[in-house]
Amino acid sequence: MLRSGRIIYTNDLPIYTAFDHGAVRYPGALLADVPSHLNAMLLDGRLDLSPISAFHWAKYADQLALLPELCIGARNEVWSVICVSRTPLEELGGATIAVTRESASGRNLLRVLLERRYGVPATFVESDDPFAEASAGRPALLIGDRAIDAQQTFAPNLVHDLGKCWHEWTALDMVFAVWAVRRDVLARHPAEVARALDALVASQRWGAEHMDVVVATAQRTRPRPAGYYAAYYDTLNFTFDDRARAGLARYCGELFALGAIPALPSVEPESFVVSR
Repeated sequence: MLRSGRIIYTNDLPIYTAFDHGAVRYPGALLADVPSHLNAMLLDGRLDLSPISAFHWAKYADQLALLPELCIGARNEVWSVICVSRTPLEELGGATIAVTRESASGRNLLRVLLERRYGVPATFVESDDPFAEASAGRPALLIGDRAIDAQQTFAPNLVHDLGKCWHEWTALDMVFAVWAVRRDVLARHPAEVARALDALVASQRWGAEHMDVVVATAQRTRPRPAGYYAAYYDTLNFTFDDRARAGLARYCGELFALGAIPALPSVEPESFVVSR
C-alpha cells in the first residue's frame, strides 16, 4: 500500500474530494500537509508518491519520476500565489522579502520574475507569518489559503499575482505542483503506482463533474464570499497537458539559467502502462 501525500490547501479539493466523499477509493494511505513538508517526506522516503512543488521535482528529477495527467497550475492568473508589495516588482532590487516556508515553487517563481524578467535580485527571508509582514507594510510572498486571505484584505494595487506576472512575460501556463513518485518505488511497484494514478485521475474527473460538491466542501473548510470558490477553481488547471508541459519546460529553463537546479530535466512524464 503506497504512502501518498496530498496538499492541505483548498486548491487540491477538485482532485481529492471524491476520496473524501467515498465516490472513489484511493488504494493507499493519504497524508495531508503543506507542500514543503510533502517535498521533504517524498525525498527522504516517508512518502512513496505525492503532489510536490514543480521546483522540488525539477531539482531532484534524478530521484523523482514525473507522473502524467495531473498538475496544479494556471493558464493565467492563479490568485493563491502572490507577492504583497507597496513597491512594484520591477523596483524591488535590493529589497528584503518575507517568504513563506510552505512553498518552493512560489518562492523560486518570484526569484525568476525578479532576476530574469526584471533584473532586480532581492533577499528572501523565511517567515512563520508573512501575512503579518505584509500587514506591516513589508514585501511578502504568500501561497495557498493565506494568499487568498491577503487578496481579499489588501488593496488590489498591492497584490501582485505571480501567475499573471508569469503569463504576461512568457504567454505560457505556470505549473506550481506536479505528481511524482520515487524512482525506486516505481521500479519495485509499477502496478501499485498505476492503480494510484488511475484513482487520482478518476477522482479528478469526478470532481470536474461534481464541482458543486467540491465548492461546498471548500466553503465548509474555509468560508469565502458567495461564488468565490467557483471562480477560483476556474482559474486553476489540473490537467498536465501540452500547454502545462510547455510552461513547466520554460520554468525549468529559467531555474537552470539561475543555477537553482543542477540539470535541465525532461518534462515528459514517465512512460509506463496505465490501464483505464
